Formats: sequence, C-alpha cells, structure tokens
Amino acid sequence: MTIIASLLRAADLPDSPTARLDAELLLAAALGKSRSYLHTWPEKIVSSEHALAFAGYLQRRRAGEPVAYILGQQGFWKLDLEVAPHTLIPRPDTELLVEAALELLPATPVKVLDLGTGSGAIALALASERPAWHVTAVDRVLEAVALAERNRQRLHLNNATVLNSHWFSALAGHAYDLIISNPPYIADNDPHLVAGDVRFEPASALVAGHDGLDDLRLIIAQAPAHLNAAGWLLLEHGYDQAGAVRDLLLSQGFEQVHSRIDLGGHERISVGRRPC
Repeated sequence: MTIIASLLRAADLPDSPTARLDAELLLAAALGKSRSYLHTWPEKIVSSEHALAFAGYLQRRRAGEPVAYILGQQGFWKLDLEVAPHTLIPRPDTELLVEAALELLPATPVKVLDLGTGSGAIALALASERPAWHVTAVDRVLEAVALAERNRQRLHLNNATVLNSHWFSALAGHAYDLIISNPPYIADNDPHLVAGDVRFEPASALVAGHDGLDDLRLIIAQAPAHLNAAGWLLLEHGYDQAGAVRDLLLSQGFEQVHSRIDLGGHERISVGRRPC
C-alpha cells in the first residue's frame, strides 16, 4: 500500500533548497491535486497509476529536467503560464522588470513593446495590470510566438498582440512609449551553461556572443528609432553587466540612465529615456 507521505519520503531527489518543493509539485501534478491536498491528506492511498506517473516525473527531475518543463507550466507575477523547452522558464527576478515598467508609465493608454517575449510572461503581466495599455509581444521563434499566443488567449488579454519578429525586424514604422526586454545576456563560454536547469533551456535565449552583450548592443542601438519622444527602454541583463549597459545607453543618447537592484542585491535591470 502506497500513501502520500511515504511517496514524498521516498522521492530521493538531489539535495537542493527546492528538493522537497519539487517533490510536492510533481506528486500533486501526478494526482491532479493541489499541494495543500498533500498536507491535508498525507495518509491517503495512492493508486498504482498515480504512483507510476510520479515515478516518471521523479526520473526526469533526477536527470536535471526543470520542474516547469515536466509540468508544462510556471507561475509568473499573478499568472499561471504554459511553458515549453523552446522558451526560457520565467524567473522571479524578471518580475523586477514588470514592477519598474508599472512605475515608469501611467495607467492611461500607452504603447508597449516586449522584445523576445518567450512564453509571453512580461507582456502578459503588464497587459493584465494595465487594461488601458496596448502591449505588443514579439519573438523570432515561431514556437514561442504560438506559445505566447496560447497564453494570451487563455488569459483573455485582448490588449496584447503577439507577433513574429527578430527584435525590430517586422516593426518598421512602429514606435512605442516603452520598450522592455529580457534578452540573451550570457557569454558563450560561461560555465553555468552546462550546469543545473539551464542545460535544458534553449541556448538561443541565453547566449549573446563572447561577452554576453551582443543582443543588448543591438537593442540599444536600434531602440531610439522605435521609441516615441520621452519613451523608456527597460532591459534585464547579467549581474555584472550594469556598468556596460549604462555606458551603451549613454552612448546612444539616452537620458535618466540608471540601474535597479534585484532580490539578490545585484544590479539586474537598467533603464534609459529617449530625449523629448
């Protein structure tokens, strides 16, 4: 006889700060229940079918596959998003971009562009918080565009639009009050690329040249042509790239350039404003 408590004790995931949480999320998914169910009914008997599904999930997690990919979903901001291996897994630190965007612009009608949207996390979080905004989300990967569109439709966010575009390539003649992006910013020789969950995420969404700044350079150079007067550019970058990104913003004539600190105390996002 297999019960919930014994299954969790036997999960035997690699030791990490999230091992218990991972096991609970995977068991809850196998049972089709919430995590609170596991704690409310720890002595409930689990069917062999559910136990087998849980064992399959555990095998994938022990191989290093991220829980979000195993379950096909991830929470971000106040949203539950579908995720898949052709997009990055939305991370809590990226919510700092959403917070900053909400502070920079009023709740009145404005046009916002999210470059490299992936699952649509940033764009859809902004659209959900600001019904008067129109948010355009673009990605060069067609599977990511389809995924973000599914998330948009499921969340009924009609003030968002998802398009296929490699950065600004399909946006000629369009200008925005805010351009926001969490682009690739990892150097191609960074050892973190072969460790942990990152191994399973798409390299095209992570790597940006020898110093990790290639895509940031391109975005900063091309953004002024797509920003309205006094429009903002808001970028996530690596923990040690803030100085370089501020220099790039200043070199393109941006004003009010500054960086903001993430949950770990690192300068994780940088901001600049196009002159009036």
